[in-house]
Amino acid sequence: MSGVWGWFGGQSAQSRKDSPKNAILGLRSQLEMLQKRERHLQNQMDEQDTIARKNVSTNKNAARAALKRKKQHEHTLEQTSAQIATLEQQIYSIEAANINRETLAAMERAGEAMKQIHGKLNIDKVDETMEKLREQHALGEEIAQAITSAPIGEPIDETELDDELAELEQEQLDNKMLKTGTVPVSDEIHRLPAAANGEIKGKAHAEEEDEEEELRKLQAEMAM
Repeated sequence: MSGVWGWFGGQSAQSRKDSPKNAILGLRSQLEMLQKRERHLQNQMDEQDTIARKNVSTNKNAARAALKRKKQHEHTLEQTSAQIATLEQQIYSIEAANINRETLAAMERAGEAMKQIHGKLNIDKVDETMEKLREQHALGEEIAQAITSAPIGEPIDETELDDELAELEQEQLDNKMLKTGTVPVSDEIHRLPAAANGEIKGKAHAEEEDEEEELRKLQAEMAM
C-alpha cells in the first residue's frame, strides 16, 4: 500500500523517472533465469527420452519411469515457456509506455521553449514590424534613385560643345592639308615672293594687249 501512495505523492521525481528502468531491469533478470530453466528442462527431457529408448526392449519399468519423468519435465517446461512469454510482453509494454512518456515530456519541453521564444509576440507586432521594414526599404529605394539621377555641378551647354568640336575638326583638316601639300591656289599665290607675283601680273597684262591688237586688225579687214 505504501508503494502505491509513494508512486502518487511520496516518491521524488527522480525515483518516478527511474521506476520504469528498474522494473525493466528486474523483469529482464527474471527472464534470463527462466530462459536458463527452460534450457535445463529441455536437456532433462532429452535425457529421459534417451533412457526410455535405451530400455524399451530390455527393461520396460525403467523405460516407463523415464517417460514419466519426461512428462513431468515437459509440463514444467510449458509453464516456464508461458512465464517467459508473459515477461517478454510485460517488458515490451513497459518499454513502449516509457518511450511514450519520454516523447510526451520532450514535446512538453518543446512547447515551453516555443512559448518562451515567442514571449509577447503576436500577429499585430509581426505586421507592424513587417510594415516598418517595407517603409525603410521604400525609403532606401528613393534615396538611391535621388543619388543616381541628380546631376552634379552646372549643366553643360551642348551648343558650345558642338562649336568647339567643329573648330577642332577644321583645325585638324587644315593641318592635314598643309602636311600633304594640298593648299588652295589663292593661298599659294599670296604666299609667293613679291617679285614673282609682279611677274605673273605683267604677263597677264601683255596677253590682254595682244588680244586687243588682234581684234582691231580683224575689224579693219571686215571694213575693206
